[in-house]
Order: sequence, then structure tokens, then C-alpha cells
Amino acid sequence: MLARLLGLPLVVQLIGIGAASMMIPAIHAVVSGDHEVARAFFYFSVLFLVLFAMIAIATLDMRVRRQARGHLISLATTYAVLPIMLAVPFYEAVGNTSFLNAYLEMISSLTTTGIPLFDPDRLPMSVHLWRGLVGWMGGFLVWITAVAILAPMNLGGFEVRSDEEIGQGAASSTPITRVADTSARITRFTTRLFPIYAGLTLFLWGMLLISGDTPVVAVIHAMSTMATSGITPLDGLHQSGSGFFGEALIVLFLIFALSRVTFSPDERSEGWQSVRSDPELQIALVLVVALPLLFFLRHWSAAFEINEEQNWTAGLASLWGGLFTVMSFLTTTGFESASWEQSRAWSGLETPGLILMGLSVFGGGVATTAGGVKLLRVYALYKHGTREMEKLVHPSSIGGAGQLARRIRRQGAYVAWVFFMLFALSIALVMIALALAGQPFEDALVLTIASLTTTG
Repeated sequence: MLARLLGLPLVVQLIGIGAASMMIPAIHAVVSGDHEVARAFFYFSVLFLVLFAMIAIATLDMRVRRQARGHLISLATTYAVLPIMLAVPFYEAVGNTSFLNAYLEMISSLTTTGIPLFDPDRLPMSVHLWRGLVGWMGGFLVWITAVAILAPMNLGGFEVRSDEEIGQGAASSTPITRVADTSARITRFTTRLFPIYAGLTLFLWGMLLISGDTPVVAVIHAMSTMATSGITPLDGLHQSGSGFFGEALIVLFLIFALSRVTFSPDERSEGWQSVRSDPELQIALVLVVALPLLFFLRHWSAAFEINEEQNWTAGLASLWGGLFTVMSFLTTTGFESASWEQSRAWSGLETPGLILMGLSVFGGGVATTAGGVKLLRVYALYKHGTREMEKLVHPSSIGGAGQLARRIRRQGAYVAWVFFMLFALSIALVMIALALAGQPFEDALVLTIASLTTTG
């Protein structure tokens, strides 16, 4: 029976998972004494489980054609249709909002964007838990679809290192990736990656509890960190009971959004030595260390006249605020450190948001929950640029570092440049659409970057 259920179309499986997940906020609402919210989630969970059973029976023997285009259409349908179901209990629980707002909230959560459409105090804590849970499930969906759907098609950043044609699969893929159908790949990678994803979330939850967060806030922040959704039931991390230790834990677990080698054994061909030589982690380390240091050192050149800011306590707090916020926006999480305002005052920068938006565009690692252009594509463009500058000085020189490095500098840089141009064109088109809708230029820019990079 389980095998028959696993053979259902992806959208149908996700309907069942989403319907069953509604029981979690329902149970929390019952324990909290909010029976109205509990009824909203419980009733619609039962209703959608019945709907899932009917659709499952109708599609039980359905055979989907093994076409790459069909897989992408199924994934796009999931992101368009599934939030409608997820928004129904949200809409009923909140009550004083439109269904369109509820639908946008669920799209924002499922895509791990996390754009806040409601004031935190307006939503019951069980509804915040539902937002965090949907974002957490959306983050895992990104993990699975990246390795089970995009990797066999040589898409999603995998094309940078591959010499195969885009859409035709990568020769370096594992046998399960190359020959198995989509259902078998999804099942295989789900059983392999879900224990890692859930285990890291539970461990972070426990550590945040020990650091002083309440149970619900801790679990929402743990799920938001692993999914890089940035969803929080608070006005900001400055209201969190865990304080500095909570932020330090979040930074530590955001490393998993910088590169796939941190959680996937298949990517560590040389064991843990592969982590040290991973280009995505190297670029991320440079950005996370260099930018906060520039914020910190700029104090003596631009803001030294502010006497109350000239002490080491304020300096260290500003350094930490810059490091945390840079790491958060580089992974497209969107959390802001409680010391970020102090970091801005220390550095004297009037528009640090431009730097944070640039970090969001860079994004995290390939096949992680982070959005953006992806660090591997940035690395390919960087290596191609340095190689071209070398050829200006030594036109007859030969680039070394092996076949993989040459592939990244040539074909990898080409496809990375094409993607970057498409991304820039998308930014321009969305900004024009928002401007036509009446948004000012600055608001249109921020909303566009926040949406397309899933930073929120």
C-alpha cells in the first residue's frame, strides 16, 4: 500500500502531507485553549484528507510520462495550487482578512520567502506555528526537488560544473539519479535527507530552548533557520529570549544553506576535506568576514566623532550585528540581528540596505534552501573574470587547475552569465510592474529583490 501511495503524482502526495500537517497547529491551539483556531485547522484537515483519498483513488494507476517538461510543470503547479489549500485554514483562523492575503502569505511561506503581510500581534501563535511549519516543509521540498528533479535535468546550478547539455542530464550523476523515474528518486532522496533535515531542526530547537526561548518561538525560529524562510512570531530577534546565544546558534546552522557539501555525503568525494576546498564556502567566508570588518573599520574614518560609540563594547556589538546580518541575508533568510542598528550607527552608513540586497542577489549554495543567483554561479563568473585578466597580461598563458576548473571558467561561466542576465531582466520587469501598480522606486526595488531572491 505504501508503495502505491509513493507512486502517486507529486502534487497529490503534497496535498496529503499538507492536509495531515494541519493537525499540528490544531493540537497546539487545543493545548493553548484557542478552540476557534483549533476547529479551523482540524475541520479542514479532515476535509482535505478526504479529498486527498478521493484524488489518490482516481490517480492510483496513473502513469506520468517521463518527460523533463512534465516534471517542471508538476513543480510549477505545486507552487501555484498547493498554497490555495494551505491558505483555507489560515483564512478561517485569522478571520478579519481577505483570502488573497491568506493565499499570498502561504505562497510566501511555501517558497521560503517569508514576507510578513500581517503584524505579529494580529495572528494567534498557532497560526504563526502554521506559517513556520509551511516554510519548513517548503524548504525540504526545495532540497528534494533540487536533487530529484533539477539535478537529473542538469538545471538549478548543477549545469555550472557539468559538460552535458542543459536539460539532458549530467553524466556525473549517480545511477539512481540517471535511470530511476521521478517517484523513485523522490522516495530515495526523501528517506536519505529527511532524517538530516529533521534532526538538525530538532537539535537547534533544543539549543534555542536551553538559551531562553519559549517552546513555540524556539521551534518556529529553528524551522525558519533550516528553511531560510526568516519567519518569526516576533517583531524581531531583539524580542527573543535567547539573545546573543540564540543568534550565534542561528548563524551556525545557516552554514547548511551555503553549500550542499555540508549535509550531502554524495558531494564529499574527498571526505570532509571537500568542505575546505568547496568554492561556495570559500566565497561565503570571504563575504561574511570582509563585510562586517569593513563596517567595523569604517567607524574610524567616517563616524569617529560620535563619542558614545567609541568603546570596545559597542564596537564588538556592532561587529557581531554586521556578521549575523550579512550571514542572514547571504543565505536569503532575512533575520536582522538585535545589534544591527548599533552596527549601522557604528559604521555611519546611511544606506546599508543596498549591501544587504546585493548579498541576497548572490544567494546561498546550489541545492540548498537559499535563493538568489547562487554562489557557484558567482564563483564561475569570478574565475572567468580573473582568467581573462591574466590573458590580458600573458596572452599565451594556459589556465591550469584541472579539467573541472577549465569547464567552470568556460561553459560554467557562460551559463552562469545567461542566468544572471535573465535574473537581472526579471528584476527589471517586476520593478516596472510594481511601478505601474503605484509603488515608489525604492519600495519597488526592495519588494522585487525580496521576492525574487526569496529573502522576504
